[in-house]
Amino acid sequence: MASFLPLLLIVAFFLFSAIRILNEYERGVIFRLGRYVATKGPGLIILIPVLDKMVKTSLRTVAMDVPHQDVITKDNVSIKVNAVIYFRVVDPSKSVLQIEDYLFATSQLSQTTLRSVCGAVELDQILSQREEVNLQIQTILDTQTDAWGIKVSGVELKHVDLPTEMQRAMAKQAEAERERRAKIINAEGEFQAAEKLTQAAEIIARSPNALSLRYLQTMREMASSSQSTILPIPLDFLKLISK
Repeated sequence: MASFLPLLLIVAFFLFSAIRILNEYERGVIFRLGRYVATKGPGLIILIPVLDKMVKTSLRTVAMDVPHQDVITKDNVSIKVNAVIYFRVVDPSKSVLQIEDYLFATSQLSQTTLRSVCGAVELDQILSQREEVNLQIQTILDTQTDAWGIKVSGVELKHVDLPTEMQRAMAKQAEAERERRAKIINAEGEFQAAEKLTQAAEIIARSPNALSLRYLQTMREMASSSQSTILPIPLDFLKLISK
């Protein structure tokens, strides 16, 4: 039994060194004596001990947070912007052979691109046209990381921190805009009321009976809303007095 112990140890070492199991979302980049051989996985992978080396790569989408960046916009406003980048490895061999650390490289590239794009547009565009800014950053990142076997699937600006004085200025601007809209709505209401009164006056001028009906309706409303006695005066009598 003791004579088989070294053999068992060799077999155990071989199995431990040669057998690898990769998950569905993993791939293995195989090197043999330092040379790239193939990309394998998922499932059972058998390596040649000592000669082969495997680097595992995940194909799942990575959500990377880009820390706040100090940016001066095109209209000279100092702001802080952060974002989140969604990307994944589409070519495991490139992600290992072409770049030392694709996660670190993508993070650094995202920061510089975020500053560059936000610094080339005005503040209003960042606030009101965020989708266009997101798409512009995504296009640049996707183009730059394609050589690393990376696909950038999305970019989202998370927070835009404005200086205190800029927040006050924007609040005053919003208040002035609300006042302007209120005045416009009030003016439109008065204009419509004047139009209706003009139309009513034209109808009464064309039909004297309409004035009598309106007079009687007004007297009825006054009588129903007042507790005192109201004596109606004929319109013909009022016409005589006015003459």
